[in-house]
Amino acid sequence: MISKSWRELQSMHRACTIVVETLEVLAQAAVAGTTTKDLDTLSRERIVKAGAKPAFLGYRGYPATLCISLNNEVVHGIPSGKRKLKDGDIVSLDLGCIVDGFYGDAARTVGVGTIGTDAQRLLKATEESLHAGIAQCVATKRVGDIGAAVQGVAEGYGYSVVREFVGHGIGTSLHEDPQVPNYGPSLWSRGQPNPRLRAGMVLAIEPMVTAGRPASRVLRDGWTVVTADGSRAAHFEHTVAVTDSGPEVLTLP
Repeated sequence: MISKSWRELQSMHRACTIVVETLEVLAQAAVAGTTTKDLDTLSRERIVKAGAKPAFLGYRGYPATLCISLNNEVVHGIPSGKRKLKDGDIVSLDLGCIVDGFYGDAARTVGVGTIGTDAQRLLKATEESLHAGIAQCVATKRVGDIGAAVQGVAEGYGYSVVREFVGHGIGTSLHEDPQVPNYGPSLWSRGQPNPRLRAGMVLAIEPMVTAGRPASRVLRDGWTVVTADGSRAAHFEHTVAVTDSGPEVLTLP
């Protein structure tokens, strides 16, 4: 677990600002008829123009700048020029970039055109669960308090949280310790550490919530994660610094 200095947090904030400003543009561009590759190209152009470096491109072999996941896809969907958005889709946009060696990471799920009330409710619940987790990012709490808060909100809506993929620390690496599960310690494996939060820690908190069961699986492309039961999923993420005065969300618009 690595604490960041004030100067390091400023570099992270610059990276996070580029990420969230790009996500704002992508959310507006996610209209029917647009291909997922179009959105990937747009994200790369904006990141490079801002003087940053895409965080995901080439990471462990990932072939794109943007992770874009539709409907029953949870995370890590690969953009394609053959895949067009359709009215009623829900689309997860997950993006990261690097500034001065420091990473920023954020995600949001948006609707394409008019989406149904069930989809609206899923997005609302997932975003609420994210904010519940962020509220636990104070130095008196533990990592498990974040997951318990996320789980409580999601399950309160009758939904499930994905368990195979979790949030994480972030800094000079995209993934640092600690892991940040989206569920409470009662579901953790025996002996899993539950460290206390301290000022200077930076966490990527990212609930992945399904309308059905929590189980997921990875497609044959080796990246795209889908719900095992075919239910829809939503994904929201913020990069959050733990400070002496409480959580500071570095990826606010």
